[in-house]
Amino acid sequence: MSDTPIAEAKTHLTQLIQRAERGEAIRITRRGKPVAVLVSEAAYSSLCQGGEPPSFWERLQAMRAEPHFQPIDWTPEEIDAWRERQPPREFAWPE
Repeated sequence: MSDTPIAEAKTHLTQLIQRAERGEAIRITRRGKPVAVLVSEAAYSSLCQGGEPPSFWERLQAMRAEPHFQPIDWTPEEIDAWRERQPPREFAWPE
């Protein structure tokens, strides 16, 4: 992403739009601080289509569907070895 001051953007708007159409994002700055970003219509549409982020279950299903995904085949003994062996701490609900 390239930075362009507002004054320069005003005088070179046509060229900036052409660069955005080619897929480049242009950050417009005022006194060195970013104030806007110029992107192509396609890039803007893809950003707006995001909607709700996928749920945990949807992400898990997508991960499992990836071709390089290999589930870990742990035995019950290996999983049991992770358990805390100390007796549980005392607990009582406050009255």
